[in-house]
Amino acid sequence: RREQARLKASVVEEDTEEWQKDAHFTGLERVGGVDLSYIKGDDSRACASLVVLSYPALEVLYQDCRMVAVGAPYVAGFLAFREVPVLVEAVQRLQQEEPQLRPQVLLVDGNGLLHPRGFGTACHLGVLTDLPCIGVAKNLLQVDGLVRDELHREQIRSLQRSGETFPLTGTSGKVLGMVSCHFNNNSSKPLYISVGHRVSLGTAVRLVRACCRFRIPEPIRQ
Repeated sequence: RREQARLKASVVEEDTEEWQKDAHFTGLERVGGVDLSYIKGDDSRACASLVVLSYPALEVLYQDCRMVAVGAPYVAGFLAFREVPVLVEAVQRLQQEEPQLRPQVLLVDGNGLLHPRGFGTACHLGVLTDLPCIGVAKNLLQVDGLVRDELHREQIRSLQRSGETFPLTGTSGKVLGMVSCHFNNNSSKPLYISVGHRVSLGTAVRLVRACCRFRIPEPIRQ
């Protein structure tokens, strides 16, 4: 908890790059995606993936997928301590091998500020790499009074047009993220988008939508 609190103090919840402030993201050329996938029945080994896509074409420029040993045990609320070290190593390998392909932003399969202590994997990775990061989760993390109840499901059903959103406001009054639905790809399942580091929530939502050919944004899907 102390380490989380120390690192959280460095999180920047605002846009820091010029391309983020442009309606068409002019100047954005490389978008990265990271994920850790576990072998069924074996939580000690996983496939760590880092992919970099061109923007706006969303064509693969770089990919690094390798099996890794995961040493730290899983503890709820502290998943980043288990996963982020191998993702940081992947970013460092990219920096050494293909520095010209360093992503300008990372989409993380996980949460950012939408976390029990406001410091999920996307925040943790962002602070350690100093890259803008966005959390993109497929399921709602039930924190700060947020619950996946019938009211929540009704709100999702009410999102009629492609890419509509509604805020995830906790009982604390803080907006922890946004729910986004993309009905243009025949999926009514939502995404839960949250700030990781060096990006505003509005920019995060716009960029995730711009990267979606299907339900999952292309950098993470790849």
